[in-house]
Amino acid sequence: MGKILVGIAMGGYASEKAISHESGNNVYQNLSREKWEVFRLLINKNQWTVLDQNNHEIEFDQNDYSFNFNGETLRFDVIFNAVHGVPGENGELAASLKSQNIPQTSCDSLAAALTFDKRKCLEVAKKTGVSAAKSIAFNHGDHLDEEVILKIVGLPCFVKPNRSGSSYGIVKVQKKKAIGGAIESALKEDSELIIESALEGPEISVGVYTKNDKIIVLPATEVISENDFFDYQAKYEGKSEEITPAKLDAEVVEKVNEIVEKLYSVFELKGVCRSEFILVDGDPHLLEINTVPGLTPASLIPQQLEAAGIALTDFFDQLLEQALKKNN
Repeated sequence: MGKILVGIAMGGYASEKAISHESGNNVYQNLSREKWEVFRLLINKNQWTVLDQNNHEIEFDQNDYSFNFNGETLRFDVIFNAVHGVPGENGELAASLKSQNIPQTSCDSLAAALTFDKRKCLEVAKKTGVSAAKSIAFNHGDHLDEEVILKIVGLPCFVKPNRSGSSYGIVKVQKKKAIGGAIESALKEDSELIIESALEGPEISVGVYTKNDKIIVLPATEVISENDFFDYQAKYEGKSEEITPAKLDAEVVEKVNEIVEKLYSVFELKGVCRSEFILVDGDPHLLEINTVPGLTPASLIPQQLEAAGIALTDFFDQLLEQALKKNN
């Protein structure tokens, strides 16, 4: 074929599967066909298949990442990772690709596994001097002691699945009697939970990526949710106001950017990532790091790229070029 063969990995095994399809299709529509030969790689629990430009599904061999197209056996040169949640964001896909020596646009398996685990991620971030909410761990089968939870995190608090995204399973708790129900609800998403004190202040989200081995921080977005917090509806169904660039003091912007750069280096991140913060009296408190952030037309990274004057096609090209470069 001559051109570099790109597979856009999308789908996955998590609740975020539908969002991942939207992200993957947005990448597919915006990648330059002059530079790349592009196929979509649909990742499902039972099987992985390749989708061609006519939306025909083609059998895919996971053993060597090959497929047959027009009588020719093809193998991907590089993978654009658009799989939110498992297996794209927890390190499984990265490990599989590394075993095949196929470069991909996201971080390696160790960094992915660490950042996907909110509890471990926040623990490491705190050790580097980054602020975060008071929290307590809760696992399936643990004894529920509301008094201990209230003593450590207080009310209101958030009950969150430890390993999921797109705000699936997150419950804001206002009263002691609601803690048990919130835990039950969040356990449907994950057997491990993190219970955090609710922080008061503006919520901001900041994208970051690497270009020519230089870390570049995108303009921050302030998220003002119509709901109690930035939940699934607020993220994807228009129930929020998103201001990019965020109207923040230059001093706060500098502080946030420094933290984002530091986290990108400390966690050895790659590709595009997005960090979420609550500003408590101007001090950024980290909520989480997304190593495969949404790239749908409604997502924050495309908004931040627009504010920075960066075209999606150029940006996606850069991510692929950086992935190929880091593998050489």
